[in-house]
Amino acid sequence: MMKTVPVEDSVGMVLPHDITEIVRDSHKKCAFKKGHIIRAEDISHLKRLGKDHIYILSLAADEIHENEAAAILAQALAGQGVRLNAGPDEGKITLAAARDGLLRVNIETLFQFNLLGEVMCATLHDNTPVKEGEIIAGTRLIPLVGLRALVDQAAAIAGRNGHVLQVLPLRQACCGLVITGSEIYYGRIKDRFEEVLRRKLGKLGSTVQSVEFTPDDPAAITAAINRALAGGADLIVTSGGMSVDPDDVTRAGIMAAGAADTAYGSPVLPGAMFFTGRIGEVPVLGIPACGMFHKITVLDLVLPRILTGEPVGRRELAALGHGGLCRNCPTCHYPACSFGK
Repeated sequence: MMKTVPVEDSVGMVLPHDITEIVRDSHKKCAFKKGHIIRAEDISHLKRLGKDHIYILSLAADEIHENEAAAILAQALAGQGVRLNAGPDEGKITLAAARDGLLRVNIETLFQFNLLGEVMCATLHDNTPVKEGEIIAGTRLIPLVGLRALVDQAAAIAGRNGHVLQVLPLRQACCGLVITGSEIYYGRIKDRFEEVLRRKLGKLGSTVQSVEFTPDDPAAITAAINRALAGGADLIVTSGGMSVDPDDVTRAGIMAAGAADTAYGSPVLPGAMFFTGRIGEVPVLGIPACGMFHKITVLDLVLPRILTGEPVGRRELAALGHGGLCRNCPTCHYPACSFGK
């Protein structure tokens, strides 16, 4: 139950909610916190904020305040690798990554949660790489006071299937790089792939266990892959030789090494001629030449998922078509962009 009193008559009363002050191009902050006892000197400030009346709050047994509701909702939304960033602020609680990893959002459950109407949760995109402490979501009860039964229903939905939000850890892979191309092998041009792939793997916490250069010969490529596996590589990445020219034989070399569950081709630009599969339990990725030229490619979308242990095959690749066109911005802001989303 809520009733209002003129602000001039509110001295000594307790505010039941935060009051926000917004000054364009300057700041947005909480001017008065919930629980603040209104003083005579506050009246003019409150009126400048457009507050001619103040709520007097008295909750019935079946009602819940926005701050308590936000805490319940946030706890229900948070799965493994997710923590509450802080207590309620202006009725909202943000959630943060509790570790470096890959954000997974149960999109259908999130939709069902938000469909209730008086609760909300906004998140970063599914499959976004995140760092520990990074804000990944925010939730709140939209009215100041709502029905406790509705909040309980929303919390029950949020907790389904491992919760709406998870941050999955990335395993630290020992990668065997096989860089193909007779032009590189025979020293006609300088290789640029190794530097790029080392950087991308290192950024995700993985290391390069071995690097081998091969000519455009399927048998040589197969032998190099086998040597990497024998040396303990638990991830194989090949570069080049994935196109349609007669000398592009990298796929044949991978297949001869025993690759299974393979998929060639992705609806992503750059990265249409991408290859994925596994040899035994070891993932194998074939990177087309675009991976050397473009800053961000299909590899950046797939590699973090591979490192969580997720199998990525034809179905997962097909889903990348929506959002799979890179804008090739002069200054790259990935992952804070539409690519792969």
